[in-house]
Amino acid sequence: MGNRGLGTRGAVWVATGLGLGLVSRAPGTVGGLWGLPLAWAVGYLPGTAVQALAIALAGLIGTAVCSVAARAIGGSKDPQAIVLDEIAALPIVYLGVADKTLAIWLVGWLLFRLFDIAKPWPIRYLERLPRGWGIMADDWLAAAYACAVLHSLLWLNSALSLG
Repeated sequence: MGNRGLGTRGAVWVATGLGLGLVSRAPGTVGGLWGLPLAWAVGYLPGTAVQALAIALAGLIGTAVCSVAARAIGGSKDPQAIVLDEIAALPIVYLGVADKTLAIWLVGWLLFRLFDIAKPWPIRYLERLPRGWGIMADDWLAAAYACAVLHSLLWLNSALSLG
């Protein structure tokens, strides 16, 4: 990073999950845990529309921050040390989930990691978007897939409990 400005250093610090992405062996998995408190906080906002707006705002800010941080870190188009994409996307997983038990938190996080690592179509394609958009968009879709599966599992559980 060298002699970069305070704004650039701040962007790297935030994008790497307060530096956790720089020191972890599995930065997306470990650093992404920072997304759980964010998802918890977003869940307390009034209504799904307000929650979705907060998630969109976090995503837009994250896109700008990741663009600056990726330029500063260099290397790949989506540096592994950047974990803000996982952090900002994780609240999507729990959008519309009313009762969040520890099991639901765990299953949602595991589903997100599964889709983020496996990158089924078209998740991998989204990484080709320019700058921060490519860093963030694949995680948004991985989180949307995880959200859909989580809701399906909750519906199935409810249907089986009623029968």
